[in-house]
This record gives sequence, structure tokens and C-alpha cells, in this order.
Amino acid sequence: MWRADLHVHTRYSFDCRTSLDETITAALGCDLGCLAIADHATTEGALALQKIAPFAVIVAEEVLTPFGEIMGMFLKETIPSPLSIEDTVARIKGQGGLVCIPHPFDRLRGGSALNDSRLLEIIDQIDIIEVFNARTLMPGANVRSRRLALKHSKPGSAGSDAHTPAEIGNAYVEMDEFRTPAEFLKSLATGKVVGRQTNPLARISSTIAKVGRRETKRR
Repeated sequence: MWRADLHVHTRYSFDCRTSLDETITAALGCDLGCLAIADHATTEGALALQKIAPFAVIVAEEVLTPFGEIMGMFLKETIPSPLSIEDTVARIKGQGGLVCIPHPFDRLRGGSALNDSRLLEIIDQIDIIEVFNARTLMPGANVRSRRLALKHSKPGSAGSDAHTPAEIGNAYVEMDEFRTPAEFLKSLATGKVVGRQTNPLARISSTIAKVGRRETKRR
């Protein structure tokens, strides 16, 4: 049985400064057996962590579309952003990956939550819906996500959406160990979602990271 935090960021995301070593230390401290590293617009950090982590690492990526983000899981290489929804889904499937919708219904995220109508248009192509995101602040958003997953018989994932080491493990799924995407889906369907909301002040770290990246580029 693994505890799997299925949405974690590293310094390879533009809004995060967590190193790979810090990620490993935090995950081990929470007794996590699996992480899905879902950096924005790159799989570089996930691929690097997969080589050195003493636990399972799912190579994932949050790909930006004109209507919000779509997460690809079990990827082999980076999918460029931005892309259309259709191209994003096709490229994920083309790599043998799984299509996950992160933090649906969280409108406080601006353009990163996938538009409701577009979500329903591709529901048949979606493999997973994130039903608990520890960084979601909008009341009822996680509840609506869980209802959507149940209505359309989609397995639900959970993740901390960590952008700092302290957030890692704030949400995870207790699930049977797996080796392949197919085994992952089967295990996820019978897994137990565990999670607590992250302190909203943690979002300040993302803002600081963004500003720091911009300042670095100007120099």
C-alpha cells in the first residue's frame, strides 16, 4: 500500500523554488511511497527526480490550454504550452499517458482551472479527475469535483499541489502499488483520498517565486 501525493511541483515550475533534494526529504518525512511531479509546461524535473528518488515517481505535467490546464500523467517527454485542448489530449494519449483534470471548479485560480463547458465536451477522453486539491480555496470546489467524478465514473485523484516542501503530503491517495498506467487506474479506483487544506498563506511563496524568476530574467 502506498501513500501517493498525485500533484507536486518543483523548482522546474516557474512559480516554485523547491529543489529535488528538498522534495525527496519532504516526501520521506511524510512516508509517501509515490509522487506525481506535475510541473508547469515541463517534465524535466519529474524525469530528473525519477532517476534519483527512493520511491515511485510519476512523470506528469500541467499543460496550459486557452481554457485552462490539463494534466498529463505517465509522460515520456514534455508537451509544449500553450496548446489547444484537443492537441493536448492527443499528445498525452500519444505518449501512452493518462488525462487528468486538476482543480476543476476552482475559479479563484483564474485561467488555470479548465472551463466547465469545455470539461464536459471532453469528459469521455478524461481518465482521472482530481477530487481533492489541498490548495483549493473556493468553498465546495473539491465537493463538486468529487460529484463530477462519481457521475461520470472517473477515478478520483488527490494532491497537495505543493509549491513548497512543507506542503508535500497535505493530500494523497492510499492505494495499492502499481507499475503501469492501467494498474494505476485500477488501484486509484479503490483508493482512499486523504487530505487537509493548505494554509492560504502558502500561496505567497508562489508569488515570490514568480517575481524572483522575472527579476532573474531581467538581469
